[in-house]
Amino acid sequence: MQFRQKTKKRIIINITSLIDVLFLLLIFFIVSSTFLEQPGMKLDLPKTSHTEAVRMEGYTLFILTDGSLFLNEEEVAMDDLADRLDDIAPHLGDRGLILKADETVRYGLVVEIMDYVKQAGIEKLVVASTPKESLTSSE
Repeated sequence: MQFRQKTKKRIIINITSLIDVLFLLLIFFIVSSTFLEQPGMKLDLPKTSHTEAVRMEGYTLFILTDGSLFLNEEEVAMDDLADRLDDIAPHLGDRGLILKADETVRYGLVVEIMDYVKQAGIEKLVVASTPKESLTSSE
């Protein structure tokens, strides 16, 4: 006696429509979500406990204790700073502007100057500092 073998039907699941629905949901959530930006200036802060010396060339803006400003050895009045920054912005390229301020300078003055830098279209601002001596070096 010969038995006939049953051929099993393969079940085919068409996932094309499932992928379409997932992409539509993804697009919907991307478009409908809102991205809030916090006001302020974007700064790249160091992630390590020690600082690395980086050699940079270009323009340096010095803020002295009495509030006087120097742009590369040349004294600049606060009223003329915005115009001078507008003049040098195209020449900076990717080098950026180095900001060196005395630690006793008013915080508000530094923020005001950083705002002028951003308004001038200068994308890269490097805030110079000196490394703080660690407690382990004194032991």
